[in-house]
Amino acid sequence: MFYLKTKPYQKTHLGLTLGTTVFYSSVVVVLPLFALIGSSFGLGFSGILEIFSEERIQTALVLSFGLGIVSALFNLFIGFLFAWVLVRYDFPGKKLIDTLVDLPFTLPTAVAGIALTTIYSKNGILGAPFSTIGIDIAYTPIGITIALIFVGFPFVVRCVQPVLEEFPKEWEESAKCLGASPFQTFRKVILPELYPAILTGTGMAFARSIGEYGSVVFISGNIPGKTEILPLLIVSKLEQYDYAGATGIAIVMLSVSFGIMFFLNMIQTKMSKKFV
Repeated sequence: MFYLKTKPYQKTHLGLTLGTTVFYSSVVVVLPLFALIGSSFGLGFSGILEIFSEERIQTALVLSFGLGIVSALFNLFIGFLFAWVLVRYDFPGKKLIDTLVDLPFTLPTAVAGIALTTIYSKNGILGAPFSTIGIDIAYTPIGITIALIFVGFPFVVRCVQPVLEEFPKEWEESAKCLGASPFQTFRKVILPELYPAILTGTGMAFARSIGEYGSVVFISGNIPGKTEILPLLIVSKLEQYDYAGATGIAIVMLSVSFGIMFFLNMIQTKMSKKFV
């Protein structure tokens, strides 16, 4: 049998890189999360329930997670369509569109919020036509959904696009030679390979949307009971020195987000094993 021997300098590099990774993840990710969880111990489960007994917070909770799910599902279909077009077709301006996909990553969220509010307000380029037929976009849940779609859109595209680029063309050709229709080829050959990437992109888009603040705070209008989101309530609690209330809201958002991401990762792992 052939055995791979590890050289001394490789062990040194392993220890250095592993130590750096653990230190970085501890300082940047683990310690802040433990600090948040630790600060919630003083509240207790009953204290957190008391915080969320307020109707205003309950409404914001339903609005944040409900619109987050809607925007993530919308990004699932539109993001997949964009990735498919960018990989499978050549057309003028393709490079420009491919670059614009990353714009929400680089654009400051506050700038995005101001731009979206200007465009979709009653006097805006896109908002005015809808306003004439009685549909208001800015300062409504519709406007919040648009902002969440904007910030979460690139995640699905960038997760699916590289998988499509590396997909073997021979598999499609073999399916066609065996008499499969284009729809059957897509459903039984292509789509199973894309499931993990689609779930990953959708999950990241959802996680980004429920915690989004900068782009939503302007277009939402922050109307209590109507367009108020949980991140805004956290900031409001901190401004009022209500650290217990801010911590309670934050810990619930963290728990729900982690639970959903963990569930998606489990499904992704099972699908990866199934289609290997």
